[in-house]
Amino acid sequence: MTPDNSENADATPTDDEANEKRAVVLLSGGMDSATTAYEAKERGYELHFLHTSYGQKTETREYDCATKLAEELGARDFLHIETDHLKRIGASSLTDDAMAVADADTESEEIPDTYVPFRNANLLSMAVSYAEANDCEAVFVGAHSEDYAGYPDCRPEFFEAFEAMVDVGTKPETELSVEVPFVNDSKTDIAERGVELGVPFEHTWSCYRAEEPACGTCDSCAYRLEAFQNVGVRDPIEYAERPRYAD
Repeated sequence: MTPDNSENADATPTDDEANEKRAVVLLSGGMDSATTAYEAKERGYELHFLHTSYGQKTETREYDCATKLAEELGARDFLHIETDHLKRIGASSLTDDAMAVADADTESEEIPDTYVPFRNANLLSMAVSYAEANDCEAVFVGAHSEDYAGYPDCRPEFFEAFEAMVDVGTKPETELSVEVPFVNDSKTDIAERGVELGVPFEHTWSCYRAEEPACGTCDSCAYRLEAFQNVGVRDPIEYAERPRYAD
């Protein structure tokens, strides 16, 4: 009698599965990472999502948005990591309850107090571990030019240096790129691309202060509202205030 190998057969990847491209996307639940996830999907990657809760003030809303986006995109996997070390380290109004999030100042050239010290290196390290363990070829990040104007760990040279470190610090057979598709683009460019890709922006959250409604007056809300106003599309989320930021 021929043995029943159905279980083994089910476990054997098909040719399509063996040849597919896989990527980890750092999915915060914000509009930038959501658009980046849709961009990765458009480029033909099977998606593994990594979402982190590190004590940020809007972590519950961000997690809800990330899970909805994962469902919308049919994610291959969704990994949620809770870590409070960035909150315990402090020094950021995103994580320190004693620090208030300031009103938007889009003209300032100072590093804002919403900067979480070296956060992206922490998040990318987890993403690379996750990617290498799942034979992924890329890690996608949603940083862009208006981010690196204020945050040092969003600069193109940071991601280039991190990719070089990944090459040195992973297995010899691991080939893993750090993809930042919008690093030289503006928030307006991201909003425009997101509209083209059909990103469900109603399932994204950007506010630094509140989980509902968005305040409309922190830096993140200001840049988001300005982007939607520039492309002539109404931002679908609810705001306590909806100032006019576009020229």
